[in-house]
Amino acid sequence: MHEPFRHRFRVRYAELDPQGVVFNARYLEYADLVVTEYWRDRQLRLSGEGALEFHVAHAGVDFRKPIRADELVEGRAWTTRFGNSSMTTRIELHGCDDAGCDDLRAEIELVNVHVDLATGEALPIPQSARDALSEYRGRNDKG
Repeated sequence: MHEPFRHRFRVRYAELDPQGVVFNARYLEYADLVVTEYWRDRQLRLSGEGALEFHVAHAGVDFRKPIRADELVEGRAWTTRFGNSSMTTRIELHGCDDAGCDDLRAEIELVNVHVDLATGEALPIPQSARDALSEYRGRNDKG
């Protein structure tokens, strides 16, 4: 079993709603940030020649606790399943304090499909991408 990929960031004022908590739509933006850094860490090209094109086919967010202004958040990501052209990534958002980053705020599941950008048709996920993301498989792995 491997540890998930981890990336920390701080909540910005512009991400808050009038009640001073992170606006609910921002949780998916945070998931996108964590996945971008996860793929960068695994040296998957996100743009330019040789870049992989993945579209989100499904996104689910389970809110646990609010995230507030100026909080330090740790995003954790790992790939839980590969299909032929799709993969599932789990992202957890944890609040951080002096004791650590174990205050779970949200659980997010993204299903991405590898596509041909010109046609929108699904393509098999390249073995190189499977290999790169497999290091972070293991927790809750179903495939």
